[in-house]
Amino acid sequence: MNKYPKLLLPDIPNLNNIETYLTNGGFEAYRKALTMTPDEVISEVKKSGLRGRGGACFPTGLKWSFMPKTNDVPKYLCVNGDESEPGSFKDRQIFEFNPFQLIEGILIAGYAMGINTAYIYIRGEYHKWINLMQSALDIAYDKGFVGIKMKETFGSDYWLNIYIHKGAGAYICGEETALMSSIEGDRGYPRFKPPFPAQRGLWGYPTTINNVETIAAVPPIINMGGDEYAKIGAPRHPGTLLFGVSGHINKPGVYELPTGVPLKEIIYEHCGGVWKNKALKAVIPGGSSMPPLTAEEAEEALMDEESLQKYGTHIGTGGIIVMDEDTDIVKITYRIAHFYHHESCGQCTPCREGCGWMEKVLKRIYEGNATSKDLDLLYSVASNIEGNTICALGDAAAWPVKGFLTKFRSEFEKRVKPARDFVAPNIVHGKRRSAASLVEHRS
Repeated sequence: MNKYPKLLLPDIPNLNNIETYLTNGGFEAYRKALTMTPDEVISEVKKSGLRGRGGACFPTGLKWSFMPKTNDVPKYLCVNGDESEPGSFKDRQIFEFNPFQLIEGILIAGYAMGINTAYIYIRGEYHKWINLMQSALDIAYDKGFVGIKMKETFGSDYWLNIYIHKGAGAYICGEETALMSSIEGDRGYPRFKPPFPAQRGLWGYPTTINNVETIAAVPPIINMGGDEYAKIGAPRHPGTLLFGVSGHINKPGVYELPTGVPLKEIIYEHCGGVWKNKALKAVIPGGSSMPPLTAEEAEEALMDEESLQKYGTHIGTGGIIVMDEDTDIVKITYRIAHFYHHESCGQCTPCREGCGWMEKVLKRIYEGNATSKDLDLLYSVASNIEGNTICALGDAAAWPVKGFLTKFRSEFEKRVKPARDFVAPNIVHGKRRSAASLVEHRS
């Protein structure tokens, strides 16, 4: 028997079958929500302490409360299932094994915020899961659990339409404002904030964006009550999380565990330890955009946001990437930088240019053509990207580079030549060259 509660992926065979879902209490949370006022539903979610599972960890109930109370304009809910973060593969488990709980969560969220239209935005490459989710949604419509027929099914004046939107095949569309642009049919460019989506979102109307896992957690909260849910896991980051574990591990997969569980327990008890009995070298705790943990830090770390901040990293999407003693840290960093350079939308100069510079410098280090000065140059470029872009992709690119360079600097130093062995021309026609021109010169 599992010693931890499983609220998102319970051990119930065929839960993706509507009859099985109904037999096990399906849509009872929504029926309960209908006996409450919308403000009472939002208050219950606030009490639960539920925080966004897409990476930002923003309090869900607080986000819902930003939605205007007026009903004289359209309002929208976007459920973010783009899931393009390397190392993250949790949302597709909900699509496949518990889709009706996600639908029920959407109904509760929609009722609480007075929304009549919701979109589930699913990563474009997720062909299988798009089809599975669409099939579940079609059944929900046929049964009268979604759409105008739900007024008769549940005996309420409230109704909600749900649409599945196939993603545009770009990592940037997982950013909430780029996601809205994509739904509108435009290029997935992030937008300046403010105005925030709750003020001006889809087609200029109030919009709330929540991650798939966040919405799927709502029915259990309504069923058990916010106060009970808040007792699960870490006090400041309560509930269960879907941890997607990959890399050099004996039993990769998705594990539902409470927040605050020791990372050591996840790796060695639930996942069977590092493969081939090798020693642990590093762990990325929350998807490729998060700074890494050293082996020593991983032995001590607890998997909740506040605990991980002590080590200069974050819970992110809960995508745990395990690296053994033979891992080439420089190669890993170079590969991550390549991904973010490729996925940058190009709208912001620091990200568009800086991600390319980081990749070029890392390529030079990896191939043994760099000097010790390049390490400081790399850190400088990453620092000038971080915090200087419209969306968080710039931070996502800079954080792992700075994290690996800081915590595993000796690995990088082994790959570079002493600065005295290489002197790049720094003066052109009497003018000092910029860091950017130095990157280009040495490439």
